Amino acid sequence: MAVFQAALVNEIEKLYKKKKALVAVLLALAVIVIGQLAIVGVRSGFGLRGAGSVEFPMLVLSVVVNTILPLFTALVAIDSFSGEFSQNSMRITLTRPVSRFKIFTAKITAIALFILAMLFLLLFFSMLAGFIFNTNSATWVSVFQTVFSYIVSLLPMLVLALGVVLLANTFKNGISVFFVAILLFIGLKVLGVLFSQYSSLFMTTQLDWYNLFLINSFPLGKIIRQFLIMLGSCIMLFTAGFYLFDKKEF
Repeated sequence: MAVFQAALVNEIEKLYKKKKALVAVLLALAVIVIGQLAIVGVRSGFGLRGAGSVEFPMLVLSVVVNTILPLFTALVAIDSFSGEFSQNSMRITLTRPVSRFKIFTAKITAIALFILAMLFLLLFFSMLAGFIFNTNSATWVSVFQTVFSYIVSLLPMLVLALGVVLLANTFKNGISVFFVAILLFIGLKVLGVLFSQYSSLFMTTQLDWYNLFLINSFPLGKIIRQFLIMLGSCIMLFTAGFYLFDKKEF
């Protein structure tokens, strides 16, 4: 366990020093600022109510889980694997007394922590902006639903990250991985619209999983089914990604 912790700390430090993580945070904050300014402008210019203190964080979540967060999750995942492959820094990592499985797991855990940190930052600043500009519309139930929605968004984002990791261990070039990932993301979005009856099987549709928890009827069966699909996807993608990573020669 101590060896894995050391590997995880090393991966977190490498991730912390990369500019992509900082740019992701700044863009996420820019979305919050621009969104709140737009709502204030609509409210003052047209006399509309706009988004409330808890509605605004949900609006931010619906935007970022389909745009900024998948993009930077893909970039971080690619950099953690393809970036180190191209820079030959993976050889240095593998010379340490750590098994490849622990190194691979540490990288995935670091990516998951990055996603979780981004979600919590978005939650904190969007709720702060919402409470500052509209303090009268929040209830404890709505606050709990908002926090829970951000937390459960981690799982579909992790599925997406593991898919990118699989691509990163399939192709040698990071640019190739990025463009293939973008094309697959767009393709799955289109397929989700064309074949809506099978949309629950596509990881791009799963990004909106949190919406199921906000329905008054609370579709427990559908929630469990989606959870099992994503859990199975995580297991298969993790296994396939590690298999390719383990077979690579550096």
